[in-house]
Amino acid sequence: MQQRPFFIATLLVSFAFMSTAILAEGYKPQVKSQVLHRATTTSNGAPIAYPHTDHPEVSTLDIVIPPGAETGWHKHPAPLYTYILSGSVEVELEDGEKTTFSAGDVVYEVVDTWHNGVNRGTVDARLIVFALGTEGKALVIPRE
Repeated sequence: MQQRPFFIATLLVSFAFMSTAILAEGYKPQVKSQVLHRATTTSNGAPIAYPHTDHPEVSTLDIVIPPGAETGWHKHPAPLYTYILSGSVEVELEDGEKTTFSAGDVVYEVVDTWHNGVNRGTVDARLIVFALGTEGKALVIPRE
């Protein structure tokens, strides 16, 4: 019977830590919040930097890349944060480095770095992208 108080105490401590973790994001206990990823650098290791502008603009994009399609070589002048909903995308940087991102991955995209994304899979790659840009300025600059 002495094990029961120890079990209850352990359970109470566990619940306290769990509720603290849930409340840590600032929501009430019935709201579930899960941090998918946190980073201080982009996918190539560069520090995350926000644009300096008097006209900030946040955009949300739903991007679909069909099997065999590619984005074309391009760069972003501002930070883009991507969540891969389905499929996968192989991203090649101008130095030849390649990384494949798949469904469930969070990507802190490279800024001012030429890169190309290719869907080498058999299903659409669907991405939700959040961009922190400047009003009236392009988020994607294609290589000419």
